[in-house]
Amino acid sequence: MAENLKGQVCRVACIATVDQLEVICRGQGVKCEELGINKHNLCDYEVEYLCDYKRKVITDGKTQTVQELYLVKWKGYPESSNTWEPRKNLKCIDLLNQFWEDLNAEMQRQKKRAAPRRLDPATVSHLVQRAKLRQILKQWEIHLNSLGTHKGHIYVRNLVDLEGPPKNFTYINDYKVGDGIMLNEVSVGCECTNCLENPVEGCCAGASQHKFAYNELGQVRIRPGLPIYECNKRCRCGIDCSNRVVQRGIQYSLCIFRTDNGRGWGVKTMERIRKNTFVMEYVGEIITTEEAERRGQIYDKEGATYLFDLDYVDDEYTVDAAHYGNISHFVNHSCDPNLQVYNVFIDNLDERLPRIAFFATRGIKAGEELTFDYKMKIDPVDAESTKMDSNFSLTGLPGSPKKRMRVECKCGVPTCRKYLF
Repeated sequence: MAENLKGQVCRVACIATVDQLEVICRGQGVKCEELGINKHNLCDYEVEYLCDYKRKVITDGKTQTVQELYLVKWKGYPESSNTWEPRKNLKCIDLLNQFWEDLNAEMQRQKKRAAPRRLDPATVSHLVQRAKLRQILKQWEIHLNSLGTHKGHIYVRNLVDLEGPPKNFTYINDYKVGDGIMLNEVSVGCECTNCLENPVEGCCAGASQHKFAYNELGQVRIRPGLPIYECNKRCRCGIDCSNRVVQRGIQYSLCIFRTDNGRGWGVKTMERIRKNTFVMEYVGEIITTEEAERRGQIYDKEGATYLFDLDYVDDEYTVDAAHYGNISHFVNHSCDPNLQVYNVFIDNLDERLPRIAFFATRGIKAGEELTFDYKMKIDPVDAESTKMDSNFSLTGLPGSPKKRMRVECKCGVPTCRKYLF
């Protein structure tokens, strides 16, 4: 920002990042109040990550001491500017803990009891790759949370290998509608002021001749196989209505993590989840069954697919979460799952196009992986759920409803069926 000859203030957009400006200021010895650089921290530099470690013996007369040194990659500076620094100069406790977590894991993999005085080049290369991967995953985590308006936070962790974010995948929070498909918005809503305690003509569920789906805590109370009709944008009630659950989005903090038994990415909860509580939707691209057949053949050759048939009444549409999806894209299969599928209708009442919601089948502990059965069975209590049961068993779920090859199951539960399809 500067003043021109007439005393007017003109503003010019800066193409440098805040980090780059901080590096320039410190390099030139310039204090900047807006960047938080003052005489007390002018000579402080930020550690980006730690690259290497060694122990050096220092002899002072008859006294010998061991000094720990770390090779530091400085934020905003090229790797050619890396310097060896004694432990006493480093205030980055979290980075030090992460470095030793990675180093100890690598020593364990190499079947060594402790870190040697000097690390070999292969170990150093691995530690640098781990540090760079952690940065990439952190940026992805920030990006994922910037897209959502939901209450829960999404974490990303990989303590297993060097796999980064999936390629050719776009994170979305709502369905992407494919070519030739129309979503007809609902034209009427309820007139209730308290949908749970005083529903007018049965509220939205009653208008569709179905039961009210939730209790006062927002827990589902109807059988799997029965549809859920939530209040919509034309209803008189507000966003705090007891019949608005799925549309509020994810309420729990969840973590996308790398599994250690060859199942790729998985999802675990970071907090306790009550039984019958909504957890997440299965979101992706809505396509026709014909297009799903075509894509399914391609996915079969790749060994994985994310096709979920919307077969509540007719098998006309499919949700494909391979390239567009939300956190449900990473949820693994289990033969003893803790999530159950429900068909939900909100602003679109076309029974061929339900929204797919996952609810907890039991109480789920913090740190427990979230799973659902790719060949989920719904207890055939009535004709409606019997029909859904046969559809699910014939088509399967996101592992691939059109699967043509035998896929081994790695869920590891005592009741494992050994094969997904």
